[in-house]
Amino acid sequence: MVLTIATRGSSLALWQANHVRDHLLEAHPGLSVELRVVKTTGDRVTDVPLSAIGDRGLFTREVDRLLLEDEADLAVHSLKDLPTRTEPGLAVAAVSRREDPRDVVVFRPDVPPSLDDLPAGATVGTSSLRRRAQLLARRPDLSVQDLRGNLDTRLARVAAGDYDAIILAAAGIRRLGRAAGIGQWLEPPAWLPAVGQGALGIATREDDTGTRDLVRVVEHAPTRRATTAERAFLAELEGGCQVPIGALAELADDGTLTLHGLVASLDGERILRGMVRGAGADAAALGRRLADDLLGRGADTVLAAVRAEAPFPAASPP
Repeated sequence: MVLTIATRGSSLALWQANHVRDHLLEAHPGLSVELRVVKTTGDRVTDVPLSAIGDRGLFTREVDRLLLEDEADLAVHSLKDLPTRTEPGLAVAAVSRREDPRDVVVFRPDVPPSLDDLPAGATVGTSSLRRRAQLLARRPDLSVQDLRGNLDTRLARVAAGDYDAIILAAAGIRRLGRAAGIGQWLEPPAWLPAVGQGALGIATREDDTGTRDLVRVVEHAPTRRATTAERAFLAELEGGCQVPIGALAELADDGTLTLHGLVASLDGERILRGMVRGAGADAAALGRRLADDLLGRGADTVLAAVRAEAPFPAASPP
């Protein structure tokens, strides 16, 4: 039997697809797995901020289309890129064991390796409104500049001095063996990552029970519960991956789930935070409960202002 995995073509996306491929081959002797690479909107449009080109499915839509058109059997996504509303006809058949979900900072070689020690006006690169808002809340005197491109491109630009520092997901750096370059870890709950950050979501056609059965070997139940809470939180807020919303859930050995979440204004001047704790079996309900708590404290006003603002303009190269 031959399975086809649809994936983006970046080094990180290929690592992730091959990681899932290796799991499948180990669990199912005799299975053959091939990759089908596709470029997404987010891959093609690299000269403007992500927030200026749309909000949902920037890195998943074209990949999922191969599934819907029966040209692939499964797709491997970074779960943080997957919209909370699954494409009709598709299902998230498995969620992988989570890599470290934290954000990290990589610094230019000749600057202090701490956000707090950067001089006023120092340039920090990120394509994320969530990271931008949290950074400005912490250091409003810094200059936050848009940063696009794959991981290698971003690391090369900070090494070349185009930025004083850049903020990235730890998971990608660790997966590609570049963790030695990390200068600072941004610790939760003071700094929250994107919903689903560090986990992989494996999508299949909803009616393809054969493939869904095969990919169950990738499923990691604790990560599924934690990310279910985070994604329910995001869905209740009607947010997308380009809105300043952060969340992180952790499942204790006794089955208790703790979920932290935040909603921020683009300039970081207003950040609403909350936490809920309950049974992991109630993950989705906990996510909705935290969202309702923040909405009751004004998150709806903050998000309405975010959506009313034009996306921040592409910055000139620093």
